[in-house]
Amino acid sequence: MSCFLVPLAQAVATSVCRKTIKSSNGSVWVRQLPTLEKMLWGGSLVLIVDHIAHGELFTFNLMELLKVGVPMSLVVTLVWAIIVLVKSPALKRQRR
Repeated sequence: MSCFLVPLAQAVATSVCRKTIKSSNGSVWVRQLPTLEKMLWGGSLVLIVDHIAHGELFTFNLMELLKVGVPMSLVVTLVWAIIVLVKSPALKRQRR
């Protein structure tokens, strides 16, 4: 099983983006990047542990990446976007 590779790659990319973009001057989305980063790293870690426990860590299947890994990453990102949208009015009130 290799479905954890897509969220893991997204976690790495998110970490790089967060470290290169200054969050103090950024938008609400940029300020909430650490939340997405934690969600992706945590989910990837849980998937890796699960795959190790079931002895499925080293099987690689491109179709699994496309059918399972990509939708997983999209769902995590969508949940994060909903969290940002819900928290956004509260964040704007804090800035005033």
